Amino acid sequence: MTAKTEQAHLDAVADLGCWICAKAGYPETPAEIHHVRTYGGARIKRNHLLVLPLCPFHHRTGPHGFAFHAGSREWQRIHGTETQLLAEVYAALAKNLEDIA
Repeated sequence: MTAKTEQAHLDAVADLGCWICAKAGYPETPAEIHHVRTYGGARIKRNHLLVLPLCPFHHRTGPHGFAFHAGSREWQRIHGTETQLLAEVYAALAKNLEDIA
């Protein structure tokens, strides 16, 4: 996969807005990219296709249970597992492609 293709995917994911905010009724909250760790942990090279769109609060700056990096187990208990959310994000991306076609 080329760097250009990876960047296009990252941009499409970020354009969805924070997934957690959207599910709470606040769509279009700006998002940054969270690399899913479920499939390899922190020490494995990041896969740019396995990413979630999260606002800074839900990604890294919020308190325990609100920010993934402040307590991933509690965060996933509250918001869903990375795997579940990744499936939802991929479904949204597919729907966006259908809407364009």
